[in-house]
Amino acid sequence: MSNIIGVINYGIAGNIHSIKKAIEKAGGIVKVISKKEKLATVDKIVIPGVGSFRDAIKELDNDDLLVVLKEVIKDKPTLGICLGMQILSSLGFEYGETKGLCVINAEVKPILVDAKVPHMGFNNIEVLKSNKVLNGLENEEFYFMHSYEVVNYTDISSLTDYAGHKFVSSIHKENIYGVQFHPEKSREAGIQLFKNFIEL
Repeated sequence: MSNIIGVINYGIAGNIHSIKKAIEKAGGIVKVISKKEKLATVDKIVIPGVGSFRDAIKELDNDDLLVVLKEVIKDKPTLGICLGMQILSSLGFEYGETKGLCVINAEVKPILVDAKVPHMGFNNIEVLKSNKVLNGLENEEFYFMHSYEVVNYTDISSLTDYAGHKFVSSIHKENIYGVQFHPEKSREAGIQLFKNFIEL
């Protein structure tokens, strides 16, 4: 079982240090990837992200990671976290329309809810279709912090309810996984999720 995890560093991520520590606590070996050449040296990929969809795609493009990442994640187990999950989509509508990585057929739109946005704090997930990354975490709470949501109908693993509005909190398609929450801020449940990812 290989467990060298490449965490993509593309300027906007912001939470790389805490993700690295959480993956190491879960038993993984982490390489922070800033150059496209290094993508070949890892077994699995984590795409973190805090910030806007448009800025994330722009940063990946500026760092020459965009095109290569699109190709590499077709073959390697990949986990997108928060904005990292959102940019797996076809289109984002934050600060205008931006084309994403087009890995999942989805759009990223503002959360329209009669409550405070961003949606922040611990909330539980309702698993609709379990997968290996969510194994054993069906009734757990995770930490969320987001103003946008992924609108997708085909690859949903879990939903989460916020003020009566259900949004997609995780997705899975073949070797690609995405979570809207922050496992690195979700205590033991988050560590277990990283363990599950390492063991894929």
